[in-house]
This record gives sequence, structure tokens and C-alpha cells, in this order.
Amino acid sequence: MMLNWTRRKILASAAAMTLALGVPAIAQDNQEIVIGGSIPLTGVFGFAGVGIEAGMQDYIKILNEEGGIDGRKVRLSYEDTGYKVDTSVAVFNKLTSQDEIHLYYGDSTGFAKTINPELDRRGTMIMAGASFASELNDPAKFPAQFLAGPDYTEMVSILLEFIAKEKPGATIMLVNSDTEFGRDPIAKTKERASALGLEVVGEIITPPTAVDVSTEVLKLRRARPDYAIFHGYILAPLPEFMNQAKQLGLETKFMGTFWSMDSSIWADVGEAANGFMGVMPYRYYYDTEAAPMLDKIREMRPQYQSTAYTQGFLTAMLLTEAAKRTLAAGQELNAKNLKASLNTIKDFDTGGLIGVPISIPGNSIPVGRIYQYDAAAKQMKPASDWISVQE
Repeated sequence: MMLNWTRRKILASAAAMTLALGVPAIAQDNQEIVIGGSIPLTGVFGFAGVGIEAGMQDYIKILNEEGGIDGRKVRLSYEDTGYKVDTSVAVFNKLTSQDEIHLYYGDSTGFAKTINPELDRRGTMIMAGASFASELNDPAKFPAQFLAGPDYTEMVSILLEFIAKEKPGATIMLVNSDTEFGRDPIAKTKERASALGLEVVGEIITPPTAVDVSTEVLKLRRARPDYAIFHGYILAPLPEFMNQAKQLGLETKFMGTFWSMDSSIWADVGEAANGFMGVMPYRYYYDTEAAPMLDKIREMRPQYQSTAYTQGFLTAMLLTEAAKRTLAAGQELNAKNLKASLNTIKDFDTGGLIGVPISIPGNSIPVGRIYQYDAAAKQMKPASDWISVQE
């Protein structure tokens, strides 16, 4: 017992001496690099959070097996938030008090906006997350944040580029959930559609999980648009819209954005889902085109992995790539240096997770591809080349 007490006293004295001399008690090269995470493993967004966490852990495993970053291992430190902003903030405060964290994953737009002043105040980390909110795609207002894909306005712009090429002069109905998420791209969609010679013939706003959409479908019937673009939903009420529209003989093509595009959520919808199209920033787990990183994922996880998994995987890749470039330049890991390093990413190969080399000139990756659901195969099939809307 006395020996243990004496040893602890010596270690404490040594630590105090190193701090007094300005020398870290642990060599920098031996420290872990910790990614913090406010991740929704339960609640309404739990289905996505489980995939996100798995994707992040798998990329970190691959990275650590290759030696980590500058000889330092990477670790994900996270807790469940239930997709609640106050819980997300509490998790952030807890995790950052336990570890030195320079990289962070947030669970929502609400959390990203709430925590932004604290990120600016600290100046120690960069953050990405589950949100693709257009508001976050502003380096002046959100200098320490980025999106691992196009923002919601850019997603709809990719859809509009596809429509303009497939059917010049097409008419479009916008269908959006009555949420901040749902209303996000409406104004800029109208501007972009007009610039491309497309006509927005109306808007339909519904609760995010509306059940009875018969009145809204009648609006579609009167307008008979060539395309209807849904945004702000995951699944409901899209199948009901599509079922009723087809029963009425409408030939409208239905389209969606990222969170409506995982093929597994359409598997039980049946024939009504056939032909549904939307924008996806990443390749699907089952894509057959050459993608070395997808091959690694399929070796690690032989069962289908969701698009949320891929989003988490790629986000971990980009966060750690920023850290890798910062340390390679001999710079301190802080928000300013990490974000500057992130913005040096140009023509970067994601191992085929995105089908073209990517660049991050600001806060987003403004590229995506149109996929179309094949009900018989229960898969999303490519319907376009990769489309960039980078200005």
C-alpha cells in the first residue's frame, strides 16, 4: 500500500514538473484523436443514428488499422441524444469536458444552430452532422461547420438540372412538410427553376407525417404537373400521394431528397413506389460500379447498409482527413486550421463512395446523382450521371 502511494506521489510530482516546464505530460504523438458525437440512437431519428454510428466506427477501424493519423489512434466518443436539442447540447458539454475534442458530429439542424456560438467561442474544433440545411452552408456564419454532401437547396437544384435536361419546360409541383426542414429550399427552388426554364405551378404544404392527403392530391390532379418534388419527409405521406395519384391516372413523376432515398424504406410499399426518383450524394451499398471503399464495407458488413451508414462513414473520413492535413502541415488542431485544411480538399477520391472526385470549396459538397427505385429489385438504380452544381 505504501509503495502504491509513493508511486502515485512520484507520478503526480512528475506531471506537475512537466506542466511547469511547459512540456505535455503525454507525448503528442501518443495521444488519441477523439471524435465527439451527439448521435440519435433512439427517438424519431434513431433509425438513422444507428447507421451513422456504425458507419463512423467502421471508417475509424479502417483508419486505425492503417496506422491512424500521424501515428495517433482515432476514437469515437458519443452518447444517445434521442434527437433532442437540449440533450445534444448536454452530451456536447459532457464529452468535451472528458476529452480534448477537435472533431464533432451533430445530430440535427437545431443542434448545429444552437451550438454554433459555442463552437465560435471555443475555436477548437470543426463539426459536421446529419443536417444538410441550406442555412449551414455559409462559411461566414458557420465557419467551423460543414456538410458531408450538398445542402437541401443544392439537392433540389440537382433534381432541377436533371428535369431541365429530361423534359425542357416541364411543370413542377413542390410538396413540402410544414417544418423548418421542409420549407428550407422553397424560395431558391423557384428562382432556380425559373432560370432553367421550368415552371413551378404550385405548392403543397402538409404536416410531416400526414395521413389523409386526399385534398392535396386533388390539387395535383388540377395542376397535372410533370413532376412533384417532395422535401421534408422520410416516407409518409409519399406512398399515399403516389397511390392516389396513380389511381387518378396522373402521369406525374415523383421525386425526393436524401432522407427519402434509402431503398429499405420503400421495400414494403410495393408497386406504387416503382419509378420514384430522387437525389443521392453517395453510391448505394449494392452499386456494381467500381468502388474500392464499398468493397471494404461489404467485406466488413455482408448485409445491406443504409444511406445513413454511408453518410456517417464519409463524414468520419472527411473529419479525419482535415486532421490529417493539419498535422501534416505542422499546425495546431484548432477550428481555423482544420477548416482551412478541409477546404484544401480538391479532386479528392472517396474510394468510390461518391462517383466523382470531390472538392469542398465552402461548407458543402455540391454534387449528387439521380437514382430511380426499381420495385421488383427493391433497389435504387442510377438514372443520371453525377451532377455538380458548384458555382
